[in-house]
Amino acid sequence: MKIGFLAMSGIRAHDPELLELGLTLPGFVERSKAIASLPSLGLLYLAAATPAGHDLEYFEAEADGKEPAAVYDCDLVAISTFSAQVFEAYAIADRLRLAGVKVAMGGLHVTALPAEAFAHADYVVVGEGENVWPEVVRAAEREAPARTFSAKMYPAVDVMRLPVPRYDLLGDRPYNRFTVQTTRGCPWRCEFCASNVMLGQPYRKRPVWDVIRDIGAIQQMRERPFIEFADDNTFVDKTWGKQLCRALAPLRLKWFTETDISVAEDAELLDLMHAAGCRQVLIGLESPAREPLHGLEMNRDFKARWFDRYASAIARIQAHGITVNGCFILGLDGHDTGIFEQVLDFTRQVSLYDVQITVLTAFPGTPLYARLLREGRVIEPGRWDLCTLFDVNYRPRGMSVAELQSGMRWLTTELYSDECTTDRRGKFFQEWRARSTIHAEAMAV
Repeated sequence: MKIGFLAMSGIRAHDPELLELGLTLPGFVERSKAIASLPSLGLLYLAAATPAGHDLEYFEAEADGKEPAAVYDCDLVAISTFSAQVFEAYAIADRLRLAGVKVAMGGLHVTALPAEAFAHADYVVVGEGENVWPEVVRAAEREAPARTFSAKMYPAVDVMRLPVPRYDLLGDRPYNRFTVQTTRGCPWRCEFCASNVMLGQPYRKRPVWDVIRDIGAIQQMRERPFIEFADDNTFVDKTWGKQLCRALAPLRLKWFTETDISVAEDAELLDLMHAAGCRQVLIGLESPAREPLHGLEMNRDFKARWFDRYASAIARIQAHGITVNGCFILGLDGHDTGIFEQVLDFTRQVSLYDVQITVLTAFPGTPLYARLLREGRVIEPGRWDLCTLFDVNYRPRGMSVAELQSGMRWLTTELYSDECTTDRRGKFFQEWRARSTIHAEAMAV
């Protein structure tokens, strides 16, 4: 069979004023620039798990949600999508099936709402797909009736034995970043996090040398790739993290990852991260005030307990030459209209190199969605196209919907102005140069 793997394009906000300000996913990187889309690592893993003897091709939907014509030459197409684009994905799936192409769908949204997806797909995968996918392929080969495949009915995915993703299928597409996974999951279980919907397993770490092996596969395509670790929280295990950094250092790469604020506790790890090429960490700070952080995680009050150390922790991380992209969620319970100025003041005071702001978003299947629905605060249930992180589809507690929308626009204008961005980044470089000079002088003594 010819099997296609179709990735949807980046999420687009609906708010026209935000679009004019240059809003993109995963955040505002530069006011006038959009970050290049990342390849779908999940689809590349499925391609690697495909039984031998099939012709494989990787496709990307167009920015307007249209599929490439060549995808109709396939016998089976696997579609990957965010909740915000699931209606576009369903429309593509319907067109493909009408043309006689079998369609398989999976991922976070489909795992949360498999019955919804089943109306648009021949095969639906619930949960992690690597061990399920070969059976989906065999079902398509024998033209088996439509059905749902649950990962619970198959052996759990062993991240110690993952294959190399099929990066070769990306060809010469002009990506500026390539994704590699080092861990799966996060121990904190935040109420709003969609990742935990699908994983359903404890935090898992991959073997360091398998990570290096995967990077080697990318280097066969690009000599000096920029690597983005596709993790929710890379450095939970500091000892393992140091092993990873020591193995990365000889590669002389530059890379980015997501982790939590506790990375600031370990100066040795920060030294190793910088030496290994870490240029930025994205950290979910969520709020510049403590009270809204209480109860954010389902397991522990991790962020609330760290709140008093936010400023000093950011300073320690950036003192090692690693920039911090601090993420804030606007509209948490406990936020009122003062939150917008509070975020702006905090980012200036601590000189955050980059900042990402999003609106609280209730993704299907999350505890947050269930709670807001129960409280009657979801404005349009089922409007998954508004799950963009930037559109408001719920009633905040401390302000009106209109106040949250206008506050988001105001903060966007202020936070990403040339003046504010230059000031924050200028302070980072000043402090980094000063510390580097002091360190060099100390070493010379």
